[in-house]
Amino acid sequence: MTDDLTRLTAADLAARLAAREVSSVEATQAHLDRIAAVDGAVHAFLHVSSDEALAAARDVDSRRAAGDDLHPLAGVPIAVKDVVVTKGIPTTAGSRILEGWVPPYDATLVERLKAAGLPILGKTNMDEFAMGSSTEHSAYGQTHNPWDLERIPGGSGGGSAAAVAAFEAPLAIGTDTGGSIRQPGAVTGTVGSKPTYGGVSRYGLIAMASSLDQAGPVTRSVLDAALLHELIGGHDHRDSTSIAEPVAPLADAARQGALGDLTGVRVGVVTELGGEGYQAGVRARFEEGLDLLRAAGAEIVEVSCPHFVYALGAYYLIMPSEASSNLAKFDGMRFGLRVEPSEGPVTAERVMSATRGAGFGDEVKRRVILGTYALSAGYYDAYYGSAQKVRTLIQRDFAAAFAQADVLVSPTAPTTAFKLGEKLDDPLAMYLNDVATIPANLAGVPGMSIPSGLSDDGLPVGFQVLAPAKADDRMYRVGAALEAALENVWGGPLLAQAPELEVAR
Repeated sequence: MTDDLTRLTAADLAARLAAREVSSVEATQAHLDRIAAVDGAVHAFLHVSSDEALAAARDVDSRRAAGDDLHPLAGVPIAVKDVVVTKGIPTTAGSRILEGWVPPYDATLVERLKAAGLPILGKTNMDEFAMGSSTEHSAYGQTHNPWDLERIPGGSGGGSAAAVAAFEAPLAIGTDTGGSIRQPGAVTGTVGSKPTYGGVSRYGLIAMASSLDQAGPVTRSVLDAALLHELIGGHDHRDSTSIAEPVAPLADAARQGALGDLTGVRVGVVTELGGEGYQAGVRARFEEGLDLLRAAGAEIVEVSCPHFVYALGAYYLIMPSEASSNLAKFDGMRFGLRVEPSEGPVTAERVMSATRGAGFGDEVKRRVILGTYALSAGYYDAYYGSAQKVRTLIQRDFAAAFAQADVLVSPTAPTTAFKLGEKLDDPLAMYLNDVATIPANLAGVPGMSIPSGLSDDGLPVGFQVLAPAKADDRMYRVGAALEAALENVWGGPLLAQAPELEVAR
């Protein structure tokens, strides 16, 4: 029974819960047992909230027995990236500077999860303050890819993707600043969805780059992502960037797409998001995905976004500049770690220096230094200001491309999962993993990664679908159509082909 429950999609598990074929307590306990069995090898979780999850599950079961009107996902357990604030549950953002911090409030999306009755299994591992592409920059140890434990699960949200891929959770929450939901999805064979900027409240997310950060679903199917997106999305007056519009019927769009008819849909292949630098197997799976979209009735057109080639450079000025400002709050004075100087006078400046020196990891220090320099007097216009101008040009590229196509597509990541440690000492090589995902964050448009098969090395590949801002439903429709076509080819979900993890005894 445990294996059956942990391998169901969230939608299928929700249907069994609604039919009272299984209880939320049984489903939650099955996933807690799975975590206990395999997470010693995967290390997807930083904290497992067993008591809280089971209490929430019991409450849902009681309400269902009483005949209450429940959310469609009520009783389905979920994991939450540790950059999202959770009342009463430790939140560290993967950093020593927040070690042991237990927030006094919930993020808006967590409030919505709890109100809908989703038991929270725990908090997932991540690159410190979401700065990384491999989850090797966590202060609490690296996460391993369930497909090959010697390889990275992507980043920064590798813990959420690994938890879903390892059947430890049917759903997870990630955040995406430059690809941190989509790139882990690509390398773990999961679905990762970044909503339109402002489509999901950022209230209660520990900010890295406020104009780029966006929370979203990590799942095993496009429909599951749509259902979760509908739940956590919508306006929030506590977030000044929140879109004051209702969430579109995303699950309906996914169900329509799964029927396999894309007649009249124009799919734009972005010239600048292909070519050299992409692994042969990644290119091959992408071309096969295009063939399946054609077979579903879509028209494939080529579009050019000439300023995308400058996206990586612009991003690595805007993001660290905003991060250097956002992380200034970690000063050893108000909350989190406090380290006093070992000798000499104890001044505010010296406490801040000692605390940050001990509490921040190397990658965080690297980006804060870069961002502070870019914002400094005499360099602001040359660096940060110029990067914002490039951002505007990229937004115009998207507008022109979407005038020619309903959605845009590309490979999600240029390669499959690389080995742990392989790029740790080469920051530029690490940053290049997000070359195809970063443009969407700079423009604020929605993007999704869908498993598109295995490369020649036997590892998962991702297919990225991008839609115009506030047209997330298009992304779900096309993504579900491609997913259905691919699963027809494979004879089932890609994760069914993943090697079984060794279970702890």
